[in-house]
Amino acid sequence: MASLVLSSLCFPSQKPCSFTPSLRFSFGAPTQSWFGGPLSDGFGSVKKRNGRIKVSVYSKASPLVFRDLDADDFRHPLDKQNTLLLRAIPGLNELGRALLGTVTEQIMLLENIGTSVLVSKDQLPELHKMMIEAAGILNIEPPDLYVRQSPVPNAYTLAISGKKPFVVIHTSLVELLTRKELQAVLAHELGHLKCDHGVWLTFANLLTLGAYSVPGLGGFLAQSLEEQLFRWLRAAELTCDRAALLVAQDPKVVISVLMKLAGGCPSMADQLNVDAFLEQARSYDKASSSPVGWYIRNAQTRQLSHPLPVLRAREIDEWSRSNEYRSLLKRATQMSVVEKV
Repeated sequence: MASLVLSSLCFPSQKPCSFTPSLRFSFGAPTQSWFGGPLSDGFGSVKKRNGRIKVSVYSKASPLVFRDLDADDFRHPLDKQNTLLLRAIPGLNELGRALLGTVTEQIMLLENIGTSVLVSKDQLPELHKMMIEAAGILNIEPPDLYVRQSPVPNAYTLAISGKKPFVVIHTSLVELLTRKELQAVLAHELGHLKCDHGVWLTFANLLTLGAYSVPGLGGFLAQSLEEQLFRWLRAAELTCDRAALLVAQDPKVVISVLMKLAGGCPSMADQLNVDAFLEQARSYDKASSSPVGWYIRNAQTRQLSHPLPVLRAREIDEWSRSNEYRSLLKRATQMSVVEKV
């Protein structure tokens, strides 16, 4: 595959786009015009002083580490199912190679790293530690991390062929979330890398990026693949929410991220209630259980890149109480102080 694109991508297409036409794919609220969504819910307090982001130092018990973790250990069943369906589509890989080349790769790379701040042990070191720790827990090499100025709470991942993948988080997301929530967002993005979602996210990107612009056959192919790709995208997000839980190791942290993305703001963050949000999710299930409700729900979600926040909250709450999740915790070991550094 020429390039891999993960999380927060806005495609210049015939459909309305909620972000500027930059090439990225994000974790966040579902939209009908861009593939990806913001993932937010962080660690401790994050403040902005004198124009500089400051992440407060925190201490917590050493987290559990999954040393032999495989992507299929936490992959959502719908992700597995829809990935198999995509692989069965003939010619999809060839289509991707034809529509995405090295020029597009360079645009993606330069457009993102040229306007962001690279995080390191000497630059926003607490964010750096969060990423290193999250990657260690999920048993994956840490990507580069960038912070980008934006009023839209979002996070996304890019993986370009032959280059180290990187994650980008927006400043508004840093200010919205606690530190634990923010690390959960980083873990969600790492989940895309762990599960090799980039190949299929690239295909999804291509639909808006190039397929619609191909006369005749391009539009037909795009329309034929679009529904299946959206279905897979929603399933992939559920998988990455599980990766967030494996790092946060507290379902309320992940659910709080989803709640804040749905309707949170820094000034009212202390008034938000995770249990009330879960009750809201149950109310949505009940309201959509009738034949008419089912039809409306299907129509509402069919063209979304991400599942509805309330449905994601319900899914992660249920998985946190499953034997599958408990079995993973039993396999884990405590992270040592040396590893945390």
